[in-house]
Amino acid sequence: MIRILFFLLVVLLLGVGFAWLADRPGDLVVTLAGMQYKVTLMVAASAIVAIVAAVMLTWWIVKSLVTSPYALRRHFRARKRDRGYQSLSTGLIAAGAGDGETARRMIKQAEKLLNVDQEPLIKLLDAQSAMLEGRAEDARAKFEAMLEDPETKLLGLRGLYLEAQRLGARDASRHYAEEAALLAPNVEWAASAALGQKTTRGDWDGALLLLEKQKATKQVDKEKAKRERAVLLTAKAIETFESDPAGAKSTAIEANKMAPDLIPAAIIAAKTLFSQGDLRKGSKVLEYSWKKQPHPEVAETYVHARLGDSVLDRLKRARHLASLYPHHPESSLAIAQAALAAGELKEAREAAEAVLRSAPRESAYLLLADIEEAQTGDQGRVRQWLSRAVKAPRDPAWTADGYVSERWAPASPVTGRLDAFEWKVPVEQLGSVIDSGDDFDRALATEPARPREEVKPLIPARPVVLEAEKPASKEDRGDADVVDAEIVQLEPPEKPTERPVSKPTETVNPKRIASVLPAFPEKSLKSKEKDEEFVFPVPDDPGVRPEDGAERNKKFRLF
Repeated sequence: MIRILFFLLVVLLLGVGFAWLADRPGDLVVTLAGMQYKVTLMVAASAIVAIVAAVMLTWWIVKSLVTSPYALRRHFRARKRDRGYQSLSTGLIAAGAGDGETARRMIKQAEKLLNVDQEPLIKLLDAQSAMLEGRAEDARAKFEAMLEDPETKLLGLRGLYLEAQRLGARDASRHYAEEAALLAPNVEWAASAALGQKTTRGDWDGALLLLEKQKATKQVDKEKAKRERAVLLTAKAIETFESDPAGAKSTAIEANKMAPDLIPAAIIAAKTLFSQGDLRKGSKVLEYSWKKQPHPEVAETYVHARLGDSVLDRLKRARHLASLYPHHPESSLAIAQAALAAGELKEAREAAEAVLRSAPRESAYLLLADIEEAQTGDQGRVRQWLSRAVKAPRDPAWTADGYVSERWAPASPVTGRLDAFEWKVPVEQLGSVIDSGDDFDRALATEPARPREEVKPLIPARPVVLEAEKPASKEDRGDADVVDAEIVQLEPPEKPTERPVSKPTETVNPKRIASVLPAFPEKSLKSKEKDEEFVFPVPDDPGVRPEDGAERNKKFRLF
């Protein structure tokens, strides 16, 4: 554009000059070798312009002839380079699409057309092609070769980092990330991986310093940096709580102020306040967190705020906490647990059953089993609750990248990602069919007992009465996979009678019988004098029915 404007300007000046000469006629006289040459000014000016143009044209022609070989070489080199970059571009697209064969063919073309030592993209495409073809060793070797060149060192570290993550080599991936972070602190992936590594090693001060550098270089936004700082401060406070309660208090309170919705921060802040006798302020921290999201660890910390409280005082605190977020399953569970510990079994049962009506879960069934055992001692009903707990939905837990932990952690143990743990229900897993003796006892289900019937005492010293029950239907149990069974209860009979014994049909695990008949002493299961058969009452087989008013029993051999 500038050249066009310059050309137009020159033409304009020439036009103006010739017009000026045309308006002012005159002659130009030149004396050469005793002779005079006389021409007009217009002719003289035109001749001068023509001579200058001719000289310039001649110079351009001569220059073109002299530089033509170099120009030809440059033209063919540029054409070859363009073809090489076209092949390289096609290969990168093929590698991104997963077409390893096309990528390999484009690599060969690019190597012929481009200088491999001067074009690092060829090395990258070669490494990616090796990864697509499953040649992991070749890919790692090519990435390691990139480390020798300062221009491709960061690219090689990135490739080795991704390859180590793919193979599950966490230590190696973190090593490459830390080296990349030292080489280029402004690279987000390297800084994040190095931050996760420092967090895993417990280097909280180093992690906080690195986070501040990321914030200064605007690698992370302010809100995310604030959240991650709160997570690091929480982890630091948890680790130093036992050794330095005062320092842990300031750290935990700062973390709680930065992220009030972070449950572990609220819990550790409350614990540090409780340890120094500030019950009111610690309770407010937990109550605020409970209003945001009820959590069982918050309830546990709140109820046991003071070590000297009685069980009734803890029950009162549980009721108060539940009133802040009524009709929530965690509120009912907190009351049920505190009521069970205080001996208020009726209230505990009502609270646990309220959980089952709103959000059935495993912990509620297990709690009802404890309540049943404490209230009635009915082992049949206890096992009924336990059998339902086997198939009940799982309780929420701390989950990060598919990893389930009983405790919160600042970073994921799988990827090292900071603030990865979430309080949610893990992925449901299908339970196996209950077929073993232990599983049978754990999942055994019964219904309310029917009128008792008398049977022959099995051990002369202790006459017993067999209480036979009807097997619970699958609809009543709510579980189609649990084996039908009944419970045997023994007590002294009024009129023991002789009854025939049926033919042995199956073998029973002695441990199962021992758990069902806890009244028998252990020595009654085996004979010390000789190897003989013992007859024990067992649950009725649904295929066997009473005949002529007589109850059939089964005979089992114990080995």
